[in-house]
Amino acid sequence: MQNGGAESERAMGEDRVAEGHPGGEFEVIVIGAGPAGEVAAGRLAERGKRVAIIERHLVGGECSFYACMPSKALLRPAEALEEVRRVPGAAEAATGSLEVQAVLARRDEIIHNLNDESQLPWLGDRGIVLLRGDARLDGERRVRVAGQLLHAAEAVVIAVGSGPLFPPIPGLADAHAWSNREITTASAVPRSLAVLGGGVTGVEMAQAWRWLGARVTVVEALDRLIAREEPLAARELQEAMARDGIDVRLGSRASDVRREDGMITISLESGDEVAAERLLVAIGRRPLTAGLGLETVGLEPGGPLEVDDHLRVPEHPWLYGIGDITARSLLTHSGKYEARIAADNILGLDALARTDGPGAPRVTFTRPQVAAVGTTLAGALDAGRRADAIDIATSSTAGASFVGREAPGTTRFVVDLDREVLLGVTFIGAEVADFLQAATIAVVGQVPLAQLAHAVAAFPTRSELWLNFIEAYESKHKVSLHEVRSRAPHPV
Repeated sequence: MQNGGAESERAMGEDRVAEGHPGGEFEVIVIGAGPAGEVAAGRLAERGKRVAIIERHLVGGECSFYACMPSKALLRPAEALEEVRRVPGAAEAATGSLEVQAVLARRDEIIHNLNDESQLPWLGDRGIVLLRGDARLDGERRVRVAGQLLHAAEAVVIAVGSGPLFPPIPGLADAHAWSNREITTASAVPRSLAVLGGGVTGVEMAQAWRWLGARVTVVEALDRLIAREEPLAARELQEAMARDGIDVRLGSRASDVRREDGMITISLESGDEVAAERLLVAIGRRPLTAGLGLETVGLEPGGPLEVDDHLRVPEHPWLYGIGDITARSLLTHSGKYEARIAADNILGLDALARTDGPGAPRVTFTRPQVAAVGTTLAGALDAGRRADAIDIATSSTAGASFVGREAPGTTRFVVDLDREVLLGVTFIGAEVADFLQAATIAVVGQVPLAQLAHAVAAFPTRSELWLNFIEAYESKHKVSLHEVRSRAPHPV
């Protein structure tokens, strides 16, 4: 992705252009070679388009090198160790602790030591021309990069992503605070870590570095963690973090930050202070629209790029925005989905994006994991739905005797009672991320509960959560979902 601020970006050499560059004429130009940009470029090139992709830093983007991949590499060892310790017989063999240097070495392997050479053959095999440098629009269908002016006969796709958001707290700019980039690539465990923000990045990194030995404090301005998720998920996660020895300060706002004698001190509005060797700022992301030359086509830089459901900028049907740049859904998989939609529209099809930010599938890879899709119960009620929630212990299946044995966690199914379809599902527990696709199909496909009742779950697997849900719903609402009866239509 085209992110700013890192020394390594400048070291890449912003004026380099790929060898074999055939000139400045292309059918499509993609700005940003993160996951969204790569998918769009690949889909178009595979269907015969002449495509150039422009990247100022690392091909593969933020997720590959500074976010999703390294963070999961840091989190997985402790999660795996805990799972082994839940299994009698194996638990007796797991008597040691995490080997920190091995964890960090594996993380470095996952991110290819911040080298993107392994990503390049994928582009070359599809005939995509890679250009390195800062890209900037220069009027309609024109892009400047590395001193050259390129022209796109059909479309320009902007997929430069987002960067960390730093609030205007006095002293913060001089505190040498970390963003997601520094925390996911750190070469040593800090003695103490303060985390400003209790969203996904904040809680994941708090747990990862606590398990590796740091003393961790999380400062969150709201009254709960992971605020977009079900309150029960926030509560169960906070309880787990407390068991890990993480100090969580909810409803706390930072009023001042100062750095002295190798320590960073955060003054809170309550009068309390938090001191740590390192400070991670994880309060959110900002779309990287500044410096893209949007003003040359009459658009305002700085905020999200406004697009319609075709992923086009309404004023300029040749200009597309995908991924974090639009702020529709700041998730890698959402960006890749949007890339396919945008590419299909460029190819002359009539494709509409149907999954928006609040409804997109999402996973917080903490312990317990929180995997959710669709709306929360509160969100459904606020939208005027007649909704109900069915809560089930995630480890209540026979399959949980073998995986996630006695691990705490709750699964919530949110039902539209008038249409008898699922509006949302949240899984909380051990290794539940892969549960999410079945729930996503049910929610996005608006599968009637009467159909789900015939989707038999295999025994003994943890997928019997779906059977438990059907039985709990029938019991609570005194119905049989197997009965043939008149129901409201179920629009797709």
